[in-house]
Amino acid sequence: MGFDQYHEPPQELPEQTRTFARLCASLTEEAEAIGWYQQRLAVERDPEARAVMADAVGEEYKHFSMDLEFLLRRTPKWREIARGVLFQDGDIVEHGEAAEAAAGDEEGETSELEPLADSGSLGIGSLRGEGL
Repeated sequence: MGFDQYHEPPQELPEQTRTFARLCASLTEEAEAIGWYQQRLAVERDPEARAVMADAVGEEYKHFSMDLEFLLRRTPKWREIARGVLFQDGDIVEHGEAAEAAAGDEEGETSELEPLADSGSLGIGSLRGEGL
């Protein structure tokens, strides 16, 4: 079985980084599945088949969202930038540029993985824009 999500020797990576890589791979796979279902739904004429596929793509949306939330909880800087872009009206690119600047993105800067579970918070307040 291949593990192409690693670009460095897996045995040299901390467990937290390997978990993060697994969830990144899962996020990519869910996005790919959503794209496949969108294509299938675009051409399928049978209403019953469409209903089955529409239900299935809903599961993919849920899984994609869960993977993304997991990753955002582990990467505060990514979460901060996402907060400035997601669910905002207006120009997406402008929001992205502003969010990146507000996050203090500097060339060469990296963001450490920080599990929020250790803080005692499950991030539920973040659903209301609180507790972050």
